[in-house]
Amino acid sequence: MSAPFVDLSVHHAPKGASDRIAFAFTKALRWTADTFFAERYGHRAVVLETVAAVPGMVGATINHLACLRRMCDDQGWIKTLMDEAENERMHLMTFIEVSKPTWFERAVIIGVQWVFYLFFFGLYLVSSRTAHRVVGYFEEEAVISYTHYLAEIDQGRSPNVPAPEIARRYWDLPDDATLRDVVLVVRADEAHHRDVNHGFADELAGLPVRAAIAPCPPHNELQPAWKQAA
Repeated sequence: MSAPFVDLSVHHAPKGASDRIAFAFTKALRWTADTFFAERYGHRAVVLETVAAVPGMVGATINHLACLRRMCDDQGWIKTLMDEAENERMHLMTFIEVSKPTWFERAVIIGVQWVFYLFFFGLYLVSSRTAHRVVGYFEEEAVISYTHYLAEIDQGRSPNVPAPEIARRYWDLPDDATLRDVVLVVRADEAHHRDVNHGFADELAGLPVRAAIAPCPPHNELQPAWKQAA
């Protein structure tokens, strides 16, 4: 399977206070990640994918409860956000196999996850538009980071190790797939989430719906053991 094309030029120019707050917050977190991890892209991915898996679950939960209260249809938002959360979690599980995080990094993950979950939950309740714009900008930065990671691999500064078995199963990659193949499909996932979340933010702002959404690589459906045995 080849990864879909990713348009690296996509960027939502901030419009209004909500967008500017989201953009500034994202840039502040990007600076923090650059300072802490430098060019250790595998370790950066482990911590940041922990954060990236939070917004989809938060958005799905709040929208689910809102639809129950209002007795209305969700227009497909809940499943889309749940799929995003699952996809980001699989990114995390993949890069754990690649980088083998230290105990210190695991402690950072626990702390960051709790702080960011509470922050994002509050932000979504106050302004779901800003929350989705934050995620859209997060994903723009993720696309950039994974593009840099690809350059590190191509230039021999990061080893192009065999793809973890969990990644080969999830993205249906060939047996001889490498880390480079994994980064390509992960970057395509992030480009898809980028466009979807900017689209959600636009919809909440009353702007025209985006026509072009980056394609998402196909994933094998994850099923519990009881369903596989049925």
